[in-house]
Amino acid sequence: MWIDSHCHLNYPKIKDIGTPETLVRMAKEGGVNGLVTICCRISEELEDLLQIVDNNENVWCTIGTHPHDAGLKAEKAYSTENIMKIVQSHDKIIGIGETGLDYFYDNSPREDQVKSFVKHIHSCIEADLPMVVHTRDAEKDTAKIMKNEGKGGDLKGVMHCFSSERWLAEEALDMGFYISFSGMITFKKSDELRETAKIVPLDKVLVETDAPFLAPVPYRGKINQPAYVAHTGAFLADLYDVSVEEFAKITSENFYRLFTKAKPS
Repeated sequence: MWIDSHCHLNYPKIKDIGTPETLVRMAKEGGVNGLVTICCRISEELEDLLQIVDNNENVWCTIGTHPHDAGLKAEKAYSTENIMKIVQSHDKIIGIGETGLDYFYDNSPREDQVKSFVKHIHSCIEADLPMVVHTRDAEKDTAKIMKNEGKGGDLKGVMHCFSSERWLAEEALDMGFYISFSGMITFKKSDELRETAKIVPLDKVLVETDAPFLAPVPYRGKINQPAYVAHTGAFLADLYDVSVEEFAKITSENFYRLFTKAKPS
């Protein structure tokens, strides 16, 4: 059984397929036994996400501000202390993020992105929860901030939807981070990414959909959904030359080792 370590069940686009309950049911029918629906705007999304996780078994969520939204006044209002109180009040909030830096779109001022990223890192360390990291065209600053703020190895987490160069994977692994691959790994032009994936140890690999985005082959171009993580997982199993069943077991064990607060039903 697979774990989709990163999806967005609350996004309007994914609702074209069905309700969160429908998507969870379809995922389970497809061999997915758990999933994490990710928070990108605390002020607007968290309430809905908590309702989703409360209504579905083996569905968890995170709390965090995406770099795209780091400049919003409502998001800046959440301090590390605020985040800590919310985390402690709900058993199914199992991680912090998605957070990080995105210099490709620059939807928020870079200064605000950095401040938000640092705040989330401090929240992860205080809460002893893993961080979900988004980085695009900002790899050097991302690695630098993680090292500077990581307090000698207390920081843990996952580089979500990894699509960066090999050196960042190596540095993240050196810091004890996990690397998560999405349907992008199945794309025809992702040869460099596949070569990078080969250097990631089996005990540090996670799989995700990032649904509703980045549907894997053979569904590329369609709305992604958690059930499709099985296709990405099967592709990676072949890349690592292990059976699909063994790779599903390995990645699920990796998930629960990182997200220790997740308790399967």
